[in-house]
Amino acid sequence: MDFKRYAVYVTPERGPLADFGAAWLGWDCMTGRSVDHPEVPGLPLPVAEITETPRKYGLHATMKPPFRLPEGQSEAALIAAFDGFCLSAAPVALEALNLARLGRFLALVPRGDQTALNALAAATVHAFEPFRAPLTEAELARRRAGGLSPEQDVLLLTWGYPYVMEAFRFHITLTGKLPRAQAIQTETILAPLIEPLLPRPFLIAGLSLMGEDALGCFHLIERRALRG
Repeated sequence: MDFKRYAVYVTPERGPLADFGAAWLGWDCMTGRSVDHPEVPGLPLPVAEITETPRKYGLHATMKPPFRLPEGQSEAALIAAFDGFCLSAAPVALEALNLARLGRFLALVPRGDQTALNALAAATVHAFEPFRAPLTEAELARRRAGGLSPEQDVLLLTWGYPYVMEAFRFHITLTGKLPRAQAIQTETILAPLIEPLLPRPFLIAGLSLMGEDALGCFHLIERRALRG
């Protein structure tokens, strides 16, 4: 398959959480297929509407945000670099994953000391910079349209994304942006369904190299264990 962009994600290990997340979002990025949404009574909107924005990415946390390859780089070279990075990077252990409201959307966020996690994210961003084509003027304008702080704009210009390095916050997105009342209602309904599936402790033992297809959906290219 030809991919228009690539990314490095943390994706949950195969199991109940990954299966529920794929169905909740309607897209399994590990297998590259659509999944029927679950029937969840009591939500303020249909699941398909609540999850429309994050669906194409699958259940994931972003480590290296999506990027286009520049001239002179290839997917094969990217895969080789990814394999080498995973051999040298160490796993990260955290206390747990928790369901949380982040502004207007719901996500899973880690509990515990995140120093090692933030360092891994920064190293991932830095390691794959040689494979990131510069943003176009249109891409810059689109990112800036949402409103960025001066610090975030510097990160955008430097790394191609405004929420990396010191602005990074690990999260696994579960919904699009919702009005506050709908977000609270969705959290209330979703919590008893997903909380029994959340890992305690939460171990990041591998990374996933992903590719974006022509329709904007992300697919697993390969997953590698962290062996550093």
